[in-house]
Amino acid sequence: MDQVKDKKPIDDNQKIAENLQKIKHKIMIMSGKGGVGKSTVAVNLAYDLSNQGADVGLLDVDLHGPSTLKMLNIENVEVKGDTDGIFPVEVTPHLKVMSMGLFLVEADTPVIWRGPVKMGAIRQFLEEVHWGNLDYLIIDLPPGTGDEPLSIAQLIPDTNGTVIITTPQEIALLDSKKAVNFAKTLKIPVIGIIENMSGFTCPHCGESIDLFKVGGGENAARELGVPFLGRIPLDQKIVEDCDNGTPFVASGDKSESTESFKEIVAQIEDFVNGN
Repeated sequence: MDQVKDKKPIDDNQKIAENLQKIKHKIMIMSGKGGVGKSTVAVNLAYDLSNQGADVGLLDVDLHGPSTLKMLNIENVEVKGDTDGIFPVEVTPHLKVMSMGLFLVEADTPVIWRGPVKMGAIRQFLEEVHWGNLDYLIIDLPPGTGDEPLSIAQLIPDTNGTVIITTPQEIALLDSKKAVNFAKTLKIPVIGIIENMSGFTCPHCGESIDLFKVGGGENAARELGVPFLGRIPLDQKIVEDCDNGTPFVASGDKSESTESFKEIVAQIEDFVNGN
């Protein structure tokens, strides 16, 4: 009885730490604003790492706009669980996914929640999902620097770092700078900035067109003193693959976009592995 009295309850943060203790690397994917391709990068990063043989989990905590399920063609998959928690959906033998979208009755059902309820859902994803042994957990955050990114940063203090996605327009760059400063304020390492939708090559004439400018992400990285990971050109094939539920890195295509992305993935791996 004395042993029972002296036993202290395990606090929630300790439960999260214990549930995630078999995950080697945790990477946050952020953007200062929506519409810059953040989830596309998160999905393809997770898929490319898993395709190399790493065991990868993809956690979509964009509660109001979960899109990873569509991009991986797993929208109608049933979630299973046991008395201790729930199991992530297995996309491939090396890739597991968990998303709020798996619990919506319809894909277009809005999530109308206030902050405390959203925070509770995020805590459950970290505490009750059976992630098991993983080399990487990729966390797709909602755009901005609000409640959800702050909660993840506080609940996972040993995050390896964050990758920030931007497009070259000045308004997007302003928001990406906010994301970098958010990470620095919370002492989260910034793995680097990716400039997405950077230039477009006409498939008919081969002429390069800077639809959204080029080089702004690199300039922002230089100004803020963080690594610049590279550019991903605007590519119609990426759009088509996302709509078809296929990661564009899975196509085997040797396009400029795919090759650029693979170079970016290699830099992210080097960062988290201390190379």
